[in-house]
Amino acid sequence: MFRFGTLKTLLPQAFPLLVRNTSSETNGRPKLANKVAVVTGSTSGIGFAISRRLAQDGAHVVISSRKQQNVDRAVATLRGEGLSVTGTVCHVGKAEDRDRLVAKALKHCGGVDFLVCTAGVNPLVGSTLGTSEQIWDKIMDINVKSPALLLSQLLPHMEKRGQGSVIMVSSVAAYLPIAKLGVYNVSKTALVALTKTLAIELAPKNIRVNGLLPGLIETEFSKVLSEDRDFVGHLNKFYKMQRLGQPEDCAGLVSFLCSSDASYITGENIVVAGFSPQI
Repeated sequence: MFRFGTLKTLLPQAFPLLVRNTSSETNGRPKLANKVAVVTGSTSGIGFAISRRLAQDGAHVVISSRKQQNVDRAVATLRGEGLSVTGTVCHVGKAEDRDRLVAKALKHCGGVDFLVCTAGVNPLVGSTLGTSEQIWDKIMDINVKSPALLLSQLLPHMEKRGQGSVIMVSSVAAYLPIAKLGVYNVSKTALVALTKTLAIELAPKNIRVNGLLPGLIETEFSKVLSEDRDFVGHLNKFYKMQRLGQPEDCAGLVSFLCSSDASYITGENIVVAGFSPQI
């Protein structure tokens, strides 16, 4: 018979460094003070809201996206609010751009505590089996492979900090596939599995990996769905809160998952969608 005493013996072996950080967050200091966050796809929408919240909670945030003008605008906006941010161009699917992002974070900050992978693509609205190999490769490269490759580059620098938190931004489509999103559904389901796998691998290093699964959030990226009245009407039977989400609805959860308040949470994929999918 398996006894609780055996469990207490095995837990330290299975998760030797996944321990609670008891550092003080009192004396009026923001909960993420002196921390550094790298956020991809962060000049608009969910990524921008997350960057703003992490910076408001005391972190220095390195934001990025594919276009320089978008980076410049986002950095100017957040600095205008008195927040500590830097930015650089980064197409996460390009190795040289990932190198630039890592170098930017290390040059200005000396290390990294948090990685939030928000960047994603969906270049096709259509059936899964009607998708070309080129589109398959693009979606899986950006949405699944690139977050893993970027984390592999940042991992040694997170290890030096003694702890870290990684957030993979997936989608509720991982649990409730939307017919017209085809391969995008598949990529976001794979990201859920990546989150769980990395959580197991990195727990001994005291680095936590969790997933954020937004529902239909009002952003430029989601317009193809949010402006489809029939589709939104269909979703209303699921949305108990009877509204579409806003980017800020996702930001507080990410800040919590990065903080020491979540130091015993890893491998979770948390839905932020106004309803609870039955899975």
